[in-house]
This record gives sequence, C-alpha cells and structure tokens, in this order.
Amino acid sequence: MFFKQFYDQHLSQSSYLVGCQRTGEAIVIDPKRDIREYIEVAEAEGLIITHAAETHIHADFASGIRDIAAKLKTRIYVSGEGDDTLGYKNMPDGTIFVKDNDEIHVGNVSLKVIHTPGHTPESVSFLLIDKGGGSSVPMGLFSGDFLFVGDVGRPDLLEKAVQVSGSTEIGAKQMYQSIQEITALPDYIQIWPGHGAGSPCGKSLGAVPMSTLGYEKINNWAFQALDEATFITVLTTDQPEPPHHFAQMKKINQYGSDYFKPYIVYPAEDIALQTFDIRTRSAYHGGHQHGTVNIPFDKNFINQIGWYLDYDQPINLVGDNQTVQDAAHVLQLIGFDIVKGYVKPGDEVISQHVHSKDITGEEKNVLDVRNESEWNQGHLKQAVHIPHGKLLEREVPFDTNEPVFVHCQSGVRSSIAIGLLEKKGFRNIINVKEGYKDIKKDL
Repeated sequence: MFFKQFYDQHLSQSSYLVGCQRTGEAIVIDPKRDIREYIEVAEAEGLIITHAAETHIHADFASGIRDIAAKLKTRIYVSGEGDDTLGYKNMPDGTIFVKDNDEIHVGNVSLKVIHTPGHTPESVSFLLIDKGGGSSVPMGLFSGDFLFVGDVGRPDLLEKAVQVSGSTEIGAKQMYQSIQEITALPDYIQIWPGHGAGSPCGKSLGAVPMSTLGYEKINNWAFQALDEATFITVLTTDQPEPPHHFAQMKKINQYGSDYFKPYIVYPAEDIALQTFDIRTRSAYHGGHQHGTVNIPFDKNFINQIGWYLDYDQPINLVGDNQTVQDAAHVLQLIGFDIVKGYVKPGDEVISQHVHSKDITGEEKNVLDVRNESEWNQGHLKQAVHIPHGKLLEREVPFDTNEPVFVHCQSGVRSSIAIGLLEKKGFRNIINVKEGYKDIKKDL
C-alpha cells in the first residue's frame, strides 16, 4: 500500500493519497481545489487516481472533489448521512452517497465508512484496512474534522457561519456520542486528521500531523471522563469567531462552483479597487497607500483576509510580483478567483495619519480589536471593543479628528485595523506597538 499526507500550511489542512500498488489504483481523501500535486505524486508512483472521497462539507477551504470527478473521471464518494437540506447538492452524475458501515474498495485497500456527526451532521470517517498487505485489522482512521490531535471538531460553525439556529447544541450532543462510539476501536489505530494547529475548525489543535487513538484517549480532553453536560460546555466555550469566508465556503462546497483554473495577475489598471498590502507589518508601517489593508502573506493570511473578502468584488494586492502570484493562488484555494492586479511597492507615501508608540493607560479613545475571549480575560477600563473582523460593519464611536489608540494582543491585528480606520476617515491613528501583552506588563 502507498500512503502520503499532503499538508497545506495556509489552510492548516491535510489531504491524503492512498494507493494499492498491486492494482495501481489510488484514492484521494479530502482533496483541495488545486489537484495537481495529487496527480504528480500518483504518476511518480505509477498509480492512477480512480477514486476520491470526502469526509464532510468543508467550511474553511474550497473542495476539489468535483474537480477530480470532472478532470480525472474518478468515482467519487460523499456522505449521504445527515439532514438532506444541509447535504450535498448538484453533485456529478455517478456520485456515490455513502452511509454508516458502507465500504469503499480501492484495489486491495478497504475503507469502512463510520458516521461521526458533531462537527457537521453529515460528517463521516474512513477506517482503512490494508487487505493487500495481508491484514484483516484496521490500520488507521481518516477522521476529517471529527477528531484532531488534541481536540475535536467544533459544532458551532453551522450556526455562526450559516445561521442554522440551534445547530450548535445538536452538534455538541452528536459529538459526545461519536466520541463514545469511537472508543471501541483498537488503541493502536492511527488517527489521520483533516487539520492541524492554526485551523479555526477547533480551538486547541495540535501541531503534530497524526496520532493514535490510544494516545488521544489519554491526552485529548474529549476522551476524559466527562458527563455529557460538561463535555458540551467545554466544547462550545471560547470557540474562535469564524472568518466571514466560511459562509461562502459552505455554499461553494455544498452547491459547487467553477472548476479550478490557475491564472496570472498583471499590473493593476483600476487603482480604486479594494487593495490589500501583503507585505510585512514593518514594511507597511514604513510607508503604505492610504486605505490599503495590511494582511501579511504568511501562514495566517487566509484566516485574516477571509474577514474582508467580498466574493463579488475584485481586489488588488500590493507586493512583489512573485509574492502576489503566490497569494492569488492561495486565495483560489478558498474559491476567490478575482485578484485583478498587483501594485508594486516603492511608490507608497508614509501616511501622515498613523503613528506607533506605547501608551500609559490613561489615554481616551482606545480601540481594542482583539477577540471576545481575549477581551474577557482582561482589558483597559476605558477601551471600546470591536474585533478587527467587525470593524467595517460597525461604527467606531470616536471623533475622526481626534487621536485614536488602537491595539490588539501583539500588534498584528492592530496593524490590519489601521487601513480599515483610514477607510472610515480617521485622521490621527496611533498603533500601540506591542499590543495588550506589553500594556499589561507595563501597567
């Protein structure tokens, strides 16, 4: 049997290629939208991708399940469990909707379907048995967003991102039951999750790429002896707010969208478009175009820019040519295909409206752009709290001509907030250099 995990650091997402070397067949589990790397690896190993399967309807990246079906004519498998209104729509002809205890055969490799709802109603996991290797016992579990290293999938995304009222409590109860049922599997099986640290699909995901069920039983909080009520409270408390693009991902992955097609970004022709400066924070503060929003192109790029994308409105990016091309490709992985142009750095004017400094704690007009849990753990008494992802849609209750001191925890999100405040007309913005962690220490 051939096995390979693919990890995309921008999505904090894992997908998998499994092949039967005797028959030359292979399956991709949870493919992302750009399927080229799966094809390259399969060809290098002398395999043909004949099957593809998905654990659930993803909310954080654009799926490649329909692309694989169209481009490679593979047999595809998706969940037929859960509420039909929340299930897959407009799937290609020949799609197989699997349910609990069904089996998928890829040559001499067998994948048993296990319904593991909680993160979403239709979520399934795939239990792998390498029959071609002479085994009759399972090797591992493709757990999708059900079970992670150190955590389990959050049940609140349908309610927070798609406004399905009451689904958080239902999902939390289902997750409790799924955890109870999965404990019957052997401790030695490997756990191959759909995400790692940095994903908003949970609150404490581990950075280790895979685990074993036995290890998780000992170390994962969800397997401890908790009653259902306590489990639900822990699971649903302090989950991070999902970026706005999650709602778009649910729609794209449930109903389908255009197939992936790479493209080149050329110099910007329309400079009036919403523009994101993807350079580092220090480069942005060294000089930037008024009203551009600083989202550095790093591993947190998607989770930050996802707050501000309108999928009907094209954008420009500020940065060197190669970085812009790379960023445009990453945006395609969340279904955004309309980066219209790039703006070369170098012609920026240092904003006369922005300064960076420390504060004493006595200033008025303090804007705290951290998330709810950070705010609840401590804040300046005079601060107004608006999470940075909500700045465009909420009123900032300060005079645009007066100084505004903006801070986050460490200085990254307050840097993002500068461009948003400029767009709202503020003329004297003070970025608190090191954020609340140093304010707290100093005071």
